[in-house]
Amino acid sequence: MAKTIKEINEKIKRGEAVVVTAEEVIDLVEKKGLKETARHVDVVTTGTFGPMCSSGVYLNVGHAKPKIKLGGGHVTLNGVPAYTGFAAVDIYIGATAMPDDDPRNKVYPGEFRYGGGHVIEELVSGKDIVLEGAAYGTDCYPRKHIKTYINIKDLNEAVLLNPRNCYQNYNVAVNASDSKTIYTYMGALKPGFGNANYCSAGQLSPLLKDPLYRTIGVGTRIFLGGGVGYVYWHGTQHNPSVKRKDNGVPQVPAGTIAVMGDLKQMSPSWLRGISFQGYGVSLTVGLGIPIPILNEDVLKDAAIKDEDIWTQIVDYSEDYPQGKPNSLGEVNYKQLKSGSINIKGKEVPTSSLSSYVKALEIAEELKKWIKDRKFFLTEYVQRLPGAESGYSFKPLKERPVKEEE
Repeated sequence: MAKTIKEINEKIKRGEAVVVTAEEVIDLVEKKGLKETARHVDVVTTGTFGPMCSSGVYLNVGHAKPKIKLGGGHVTLNGVPAYTGFAAVDIYIGATAMPDDDPRNKVYPGEFRYGGGHVIEELVSGKDIVLEGAAYGTDCYPRKHIKTYINIKDLNEAVLLNPRNCYQNYNVAVNASDSKTIYTYMGALKPGFGNANYCSAGQLSPLLKDPLYRTIGVGTRIFLGGGVGYVYWHGTQHNPSVKRKDNGVPQVPAGTIAVMGDLKQMSPSWLRGISFQGYGVSLTVGLGIPIPILNEDVLKDAAIKDEDIWTQIVDYSEDYPQGKPNSLGEVNYKQLKSGSINIKGKEVPTSSLSSYVKALEIAEELKKWIKDRKFFLTEYVQRLPGAESGYSFKPLKERPVKEEE
């Protein structure tokens, strides 16, 4: 029995839609089977809450008197540089931006206590932010310096605009060297396979519950940072043409999405600045996507379990930094969530950088929004590039640059 998004939205309007989380649907399929569950369930909600570096916020701060051209000048927010190469008072602050006076890794490993992700968290919390700007001055924008507080409630626009979020599967990171602890965006990794870090909600993660992008595409309405957002394109490093299991789930990092939404709707509960010792700063993002159960094929994907999702163990001491495409083995998310995995005969403790508990909260909150008729589904206007498209993420092709004579 096939359904349409229009039909599902009509059921939502009438308060008749059956909505379950990606965790709940697994049990339903096991008890009732695919056919009966597909007939009964209308929407499956997903969620993920983890570090997503390719994130940021664009702001329009309004014109001062006299006017100043921040575009092409230099702007900081709480001491963190923001990008100004747009126009007079449009700026963008990225999650990984850091103050100019941060020592970085000069004292190794650096602490990276504050950066763009923390500014975004404080902005969405309603705190005052110090904006300082310097400009070169023009006839129409004569002012050359400004220092003032800004607050999200006073801004014309404050938009979360993230070029790459919600990675579809990711590596398990380990340190195969015997020498020292290494500090990475996957956290601190102890030598001699002292620990293994992963970053995914597994059976709750949005793109793992729609591995072939049957329902997620440009225009899909989503839960983003505690508010309503949208997929506006496939994300950077989108790489659908990778090896997959028979169930369509990629065995390595694959798809990503670019997302955006009104920061004024969002909450610091779902946007948190984070520091990685020895690496840098980032932003932890809460994101959830509703999957309309249009047919049995969509449901079959939405009911994929942790034990059906496999990923690669990768050495971050040598193979990853040197770009060597090696794998030390393959594990599934049930094994990862058990607390330890076996690597070369050694039991290695596992830890997740993303929170399954918070991911489940997102799926439950999105479920409530739909049941309360506060959130309706959208039909994408363009599908994400899939494996059949031939689209793939290409590495940098380095070419020597000749020095001028």
